[in-house]
Amino acid sequence: MSRVALVTGGTRGIGAAICVALSAAGYRVAANYAGNEEKARMFGEETGIPVFKWDVSDYNSCSEGLSRVTEELGPVDVLVNNAGITRDGMFHKMTPEQWNEVIGTNLTGLFNMTHQVWGGMRERGFGRIINISSINGQKGQMGQVNYSAAKAGDLGFTKALAQEGAAKKITVNAICPGYIATEMVRAIPEAVLKEKILPHIPVGRLGEPEEIARCVVFLASDDSGFITGSTLTANGGQYFC
Repeated sequence: MSRVALVTGGTRGIGAAICVALSAAGYRVAANYAGNEEKARMFGEETGIPVFKWDVSDYNSCSEGLSRVTEELGPVDVLVNNAGITRDGMFHKMTPEQWNEVIGTNLTGLFNMTHQVWGGMRERGFGRIINISSINGQKGQMGQVNYSAAKAGDLGFTKALAQEGAAKKITVNAICPGYIATEMVRAIPEAVLKEKILPHIPVGRLGEPEEIARCVVFLASDDSGFITGSTLTANGGQYFC
């Protein structure tokens, strides 16, 4: 029987590409979403991938959501923590709400989701946790203190948890995308893209969501069993660490 993969924030952008790629690789995939009902409905209809709504920043909602996924598809073998939000602003103007919302989804969400599946993975002696961090969690970004802090926290979470999971054949890895051609990035004015962003990407282009998805498929596979606690950077050479 094929393995079950759950992708948070899985109906749009990078998450949608990850879901499609995992499904094509033979996984039974569940896509979580929190907000856009219409986009989620369309994604489910177009791909045949079941969609489930809950807020990853709420622990009880995650528990209830995982129960629905398990009932419909089976225990989760691969968890991709992809859900993320931005509430950008210069630090001297940042509100506690902007801070707490981003930390709640982008960092606490990893605990809320991973904690739900960890026990089962330990019992079965297999698991893949893949955390989608960001280039800005590695290098920082002006106007994104909250986002950069959360994404850097994702990397610490990855390294520490990997040490706990290794003996049970559970790998925990992170991917740090650079600028990817999602709906959000393509909304940036063309002049800003050409003058401020692309000149800093050595390969001279934005990444594609499918390129991140292929990284996930590899880290989810048996071929990656000796890789854990690692950060895979996929940013076109924009930042090395």
